[in-house]
Amino acid sequence: MEKTKKLIIIGTGETAEIACEYFTYDSAYEVVGFSVSRQYLKEPEFYGLPVYEFETLEEKFSPSEYEVYVAISYVKLNRARANMYNQAKAKGYTCATYVSSRAFVWRNVQLGENVFIFENNVLQHHVKVGNNVILWSGNHVGHRTVIKDHVYLSSHVVISGFCEIGEYSFLGVNSTFNDNIKLGKDNIVGSGALIVKNTEDASLMIGSPAKPAAKTSYEAFNVSAEEI
Repeated sequence: MEKTKKLIIIGTGETAEIACEYFTYDSAYEVVGFSVSRQYLKEPEFYGLPVYEFETLEEKFSPSEYEVYVAISYVKLNRARANMYNQAKAKGYTCATYVSSRAFVWRNVQLGENVFIFENNVLQHHVKVGNNVILWSGNHVGHRTVIKDHVYLSSHVVISGFCEIGEYSFLGVNSTFNDNIKLGKDNIVGSGALIVKNTEDASLMIGSPAKPAAKTSYEAFNVSAEEI
C-alpha cells in the first residue's frame, strides 16, 4: 500500500508495537517513530524506530505534516489513554484512526479520532464510534449502537442494536448485550457477562445475567478520586 501520510505512535508498550505492525502493513501511514513522556524515555529506540520526547514533539514534527496515534491500553479504566489523547489534541495533532482491511464497517458508520479497529470486527448500519476507542478482534456492534469516547472492547463482544456504551467503559471477552441497553459511564463488564438491563455509572457487572459486584469499577481498576 502506498504511504501517503506520516505517523508518530505515542507509547512503547505491547499496544504500541501492535499498532506499528498494523499501520505499517495495512494502512497508508508510514510510522516514523514513537514518543513517550520524558519520565518514561529510557531507550533511544523501540521496535527498530527512534523514540522522541513527547513534551517537545511538536518542535520536531509539525502537527500540519504529521499525525499521531495514542497506543495505550485500558490502564486506569482508559484514563491513561484519554490523558495522552487530550494532550496530543492540545498540541494541535490529528489523531489517526486505523480500520483493518479485514473488518466489516458499513458505509454509514461514523468513526472518531484515535480509533483502532482490529480484524473481524462487524460494525453495522449507522453505528457511531466516538474518539479514542479500541475494538480488539472479532466483535459485533449492532445497528444504531453508539460507543462513546475512551471505550475499550476486548474480543468477541456482541452488542445488539440500539445500545449505548458509556464513556471510559471496558467490555470483557465474550460479553453480550441485549437490544436497547444503556451501559453507564465507567462500567467494567466481566468476561462472559450477559447484560439484560441498563446499568448505573461506575458499575462492575459480572455473571449471566449480569449483576453489579460489591466493588465499583474504580476500585477494580485502581482509579483514584482525582482521576475520575
